[in-house]
Amino acid sequence: MDALILSRIQFGFTIGFHILFPTLTIGLAMFLVFLEGLWLRTGNEQYRRLYRFWVKIFALAFGIGVVSGIVLSYEFGTNFSEFARATAPVLGPLLAIEVLTAFFVEAGFIGIMLFGWERVGNRLHFVATVLVALGTLNSAFWILAANSWMHTPAGFEMVDGQFHPVDWWAVIFNPSMPYRVAHMVTASFLTVSFVVAGVSAYHLLRGIATAAARKGLSLAMWMALVLAPAQIFIGDLHGLNVLEHQPMKVAAMEGNWETRQGAPLLLFAWPDETAQANDVEIGIPHLASLILTHDWNGTVPGLREVPPEDQPPVAIVFFAFRVMVGLGFAMLGLAVWGAVARWRGRLYRSRWLQRCLVAAIPAGFIATIMGWITAEVGRQPFTVHGLLRTADSVSPVAAGSVAWSLATFVVVYALVFATFLYFVHRVVRQGPEPAPDSEDRRRQDTPEAMRGARPVSAVVSPADGD
Repeated sequence: MDALILSRIQFGFTIGFHILFPTLTIGLAMFLVFLEGLWLRTGNEQYRRLYRFWVKIFALAFGIGVVSGIVLSYEFGTNFSEFARATAPVLGPLLAIEVLTAFFVEAGFIGIMLFGWERVGNRLHFVATVLVALGTLNSAFWILAANSWMHTPAGFEMVDGQFHPVDWWAVIFNPSMPYRVAHMVTASFLTVSFVVAGVSAYHLLRGIATAAARKGLSLAMWMALVLAPAQIFIGDLHGLNVLEHQPMKVAAMEGNWETRQGAPLLLFAWPDETAQANDVEIGIPHLASLILTHDWNGTVPGLREVPPEDQPPVAIVFFAFRVMVGLGFAMLGLAVWGAVARWRGRLYRSRWLQRCLVAAIPAGFIATIMGWITAEVGRQPFTVHGLLRTADSVSPVAAGSVAWSLATFVVVYALVFATFLYFVHRVVRQGPEPAPDSEDRRRQDTPEAMRGARPVSAVVSPADGD
């Protein structure tokens, strides 16, 4: 392996590790806003208990996400210095804006969010939670705007081998940006809905904080029922956009070598890049054309339209895409199962559903990583699609140096991830804080009581909160 391949593996590994944590914090921050807003409005103690529980996991993920994200910016210079030099006039300002408008907001208010319960008023604490959540969304917007520009570059001119912006609106709102932002943010929300559902199901199975667990499971399954079909719809729109601007990526996703009409949707195939064909194919006739072009006999591009050196690694893209889509439909199935169980009054008693939800906790994370692999490997052999090749982006470093740094990352990240899972497991096993043991105690914890006023309505008991 040369320095180019090792650098690509290292960056893929480090960004794959990092993306786990923004995926969790983006969705979880909005869930916390929802929980605190419901608590302030209703006074239901279960919402506050759920907030205090999930904010611990948010804090753990936020910390590791920040640290692992910083590594990526250094790798631009250490491993892909030619890419950094060529794209700095465009990508540099976008990443700087992300730090100034998103990260600083998150860092400024997360302390109030985590430690301000007894130090500030309820409304100020809620404002802090909202600002942290908006900061995570703003961060995702700018990072995805920069990444989308690499896929569909626009609003620039070339000057002495560098990309220089001439229209910032076109740079930021490039052709693929709206679809990527919507797809990634919805993926984060959907991932968190199944994390919350799985942990709540785990608590129900073990009899831990059952009132709060029922509330969490109910909210999560409503979220999944809305988000799973929405994500499939957004994914379809995103796929049409990719077909327009990156047809070879779509050809790799479909395992399609020849441009043809009425292309089948391959459920399984074994791509052979040497033979420029698939060794095995199991598919549904015409379905790929129908999905991609909305025409039964629509034309789907083939990989042979370009030389092999301009084709992405087909097998990786092909299988990653199918894992992502398969998990997406599996989550939709679980969401529908949950809706049927709710309708039959068995949402909190169906042990098989709860066990499946526990098993589905990592589904959103795996689907997200597979989506990123599909998008980023599918862009190869370019870092800036069609304009800057990856081979021309790498730094002049020795392969041995990259191999040592990659090995170090693998060891250190494995230890960090194991530590993260250990502490998350401790938090999950402990569950939400115990319910107050008296009505007076419950009244003291309501927003109205904390403001020194008599509660407007009776506080809902844990049993009623189910």
